[in-house]
Amino acid sequence: MALGEVMLRLDPRDRRVATTRCFDVSEGGGEYNVARGLKRCFGMETAIVTAFTDNAVGRLLQDLMYQAGVDQSLVRWVEFDGIGRAVRNGLNFTERGFGVRAAAGCSDRGHSAASQLRRGQIDWDEIFGKHGARWFHTGGIFCGLSETTPDVALEAVEAAKRHRVTVSYDLNYRPSLWKGIGGKPRAQEVNRRLAPLVDVLIGNEEDFSAALGFEVEGADANLTQLDAQSFGRIMERVAREFSVPVIATTLRQAITATKNDWGAICYIEGTVYEATPRKDLEIYDRVGGGDAFASGMIHGFLTGQPPQWCVECGAAHGALAMTTPGDTSMATLAEVLQVMEGKAARIAR
Repeated sequence: MALGEVMLRLDPRDRRVATTRCFDVSEGGGEYNVARGLKRCFGMETAIVTAFTDNAVGRLLQDLMYQAGVDQSLVRWVEFDGIGRAVRNGLNFTERGFGVRAAAGCSDRGHSAASQLRRGQIDWDEIFGKHGARWFHTGGIFCGLSETTPDVALEAVEAAKRHRVTVSYDLNYRPSLWKGIGGKPRAQEVNRRLAPLVDVLIGNEEDFSAALGFEVEGADANLTQLDAQSFGRIMERVAREFSVPVIATTLRQAITATKNDWGAICYIEGTVYEATPRKDLEIYDRVGGGDAFASGMIHGFLTGQPPQWCVECGAAHGALAMTTPGDTSMATLAEVLQVMEGKAARIAR
């Protein structure tokens, strides 16, 4: 079960947003991407709690989600006022980047239906108590949408804990989201309130500093010099302060937009599990790589795999997700297992 906004992504292919005359469309969103990956790649039953404005754009998102197979029965539909004065659907314009030109995003999601969700609108006890959800996932992107969404996330997490549902939370700090509602101090306030209730805390190089306020020792200004051992020390501090059982992070160094060093680690009860590092990983579209890591790792936990397998599965799935366009994974479980086994990418025919 995931809680988050699903946006319409508009991709200018190999052009720029400001100069293109044609866009490819797909759906995406940090929390949704995890649920979609678990469904499409790993065959697990997933659902999303979100909200759409009931117009043609909302129905396009619905149609895209039908292909994903994520259950939509808990989607809230909000009446459209004609031009979007009060409520609309979120849009995300995304350039993949190439070489020295970094990937870039331009969000247009203010006053979206999902951002206007409020505490008390969703019956979480019904969801967790009767629908049988085993795992709940949300994150800092949803919490950064508005003044009301952190309370919705907190309400959901508290209900999940009452029903002994495992909770994962991706810090996913986005400066553009928090800019108008208090910036880093507000993000840290929200995340530090939620962290003690989380079972699996996920982040990346920037998140532990920006989203939780931890000083990252031994890193350069761009947080590109940290290794697994350094991150292990950070995770130990986070685990100690917030009593989080499992902490995981991707390790990425962007050499260019289309070539990254890629890896991941997972900290559990004092032990750091590191996935096989991948040097010079070729990237087609980096957006969603962290979400694919999360879904692969969660799949491992839900199926009772050992921690090393879980982090390897997440890293392999994340690597594969970045070889295709869009936010979401197009990988198969067989491909994930092949990458985990280190098999060469020979043509299959």
